Amino acid sequence: MQQNHIDALKKIVGEANVMTSTEDLYSYSYDATPGHGHMPDAVVLPGDTNEVSQILKLANSNKIPVYTRGSGTNLSAGCVPTKGGIVLLMTRFNKIMEIDLENLVAVAGPGVIVADLNTAVAASGLIYPPDPGTVATATLGGTVAENAGGLRGLKYGVSKHYIMGLEVVLANGDIMNTGGKNVKDVSGYDMTKLFTGSEGTLCVITKIIAKLVPAPEAKKAMMAIFNDLDDAGKAVSGIIAAKIIPATLEIMDNATIRTVEDYMKIGLPLDAQAILLIEVDGNPTVVEQEAAKVMTVLKSNNAATVQIAKNDAERDKLWAARRAALPALAKLRPTTYVEDATVPRNKVPNFLRSVSEISKKHNVTIGTFGHAGDGNMHPTIVCDIRDAVEMKRVYLAMDEMFKTAIELGGTLSGEHGIGLGKLPWMENQHGPTSMNVMRSIKRTLDPNLILNPGKLVGEC
Repeated sequence: MQQNHIDALKKIVGEANVMTSTEDLYSYSYDATPGHGHMPDAVVLPGDTNEVSQILKLANSNKIPVYTRGSGTNLSAGCVPTKGGIVLLMTRFNKIMEIDLENLVAVAGPGVIVADLNTAVAASGLIYPPDPGTVATATLGGTVAENAGGLRGLKYGVSKHYIMGLEVVLANGDIMNTGGKNVKDVSGYDMTKLFTGSEGTLCVITKIIAKLVPAPEAKKAMMAIFNDLDDAGKAVSGIIAAKIIPATLEIMDNATIRTVEDYMKIGLPLDAQAILLIEVDGNPTVVEQEAAKVMTVLKSNNAATVQIAKNDAERDKLWAARRAALPALAKLRPTTYVEDATVPRNKVPNFLRSVSEISKKHNVTIGTFGHAGDGNMHPTIVCDIRDAVEMKRVYLAMDEMFKTAIELGGTLSGEHGIGLGKLPWMENQHGPTSMNVMRSIKRTLDPNLILNPGKLVGEC
């Protein structure tokens, strides 16, 4: 990138909003994904949509790569500036412009922290349901670009179910609006859904119209311990078959249970093969009824013990084990890969057994936890990226793990996205025809391939 381009960027956004020092560039050379990093040429902080448009016009005419970034919590190397160029940092777009109580929507900038949006609407008895694990730091724009989910995905869905409209800037600098506040809108192609989950490869999101829903009046949580993995899997299917859709239905395997117990000393049984954590929410009367039905299903599927939270303090205590899963595993080794392969929920036991076998086969430590209710598993590999011999085993384990998920009718990602991290397996899942269609969309909207090049669909 030439100095005259840097100077032009400074004229657009002001000198204070262009960073070029080695220290600053290094800070934005990576995201939360281990093993990926590359220095950008500049980090630019636009302040409004017009500035984004001017930046993209400059970048497009000079074929300078642009990588849109929020908080950098991405877990699939989606924010890494692999070809240099511009990191477009959207944190100045941090205003909630409107909370529309009549239409139950919020209009917000992509730099708004998801937890802050929920805090802002809580006083009105509303929630924005998508809740990724990084909800306290992740930006709204990043979660929309990644189509992020979270613990409430089973009942409430993921980001795409709550994005009603977007303002975006295309690669050539054109500004485009999609969707709106209408509950129904079937006019033309659904461009809002296309841009949601596009991982910064098709546009830069500058404004978001998000659907809000009433907050549940009551919640009840419980923890069930199983001595047999199949029983836990049957319990998950049994809960759904009983026409109960919990807000959250989580699982931890034996490796994770042992690690969490060593980390927290809370009395988890080390010989348990699985723990299910369940929460139902809604009308207080219905919550009590559903909790009783869930208890019946758990007992009929041989749960060794079931503990029901009687109050918020006990509820928090039950969730402590699940919240500790990732930090407990991460403490074991210097490097942590948190994956999110997803399978049909009736295949969760098969996948967990396969991961355990893969772990032993390749001598790699893997603890698995995740969203059993929607099949979104988080097999977490802990290792040392400095050990080249170990990393060869890690990559073999990853390869086998992702191919197993696909063979079980699953997908490479339930909520973390593809980025660079899962790109090698995309054709395994989608096949050449689908990949060619996706690449043709990319080339149509971004013919100079400047937006997050090489991610999601690979080189075009």
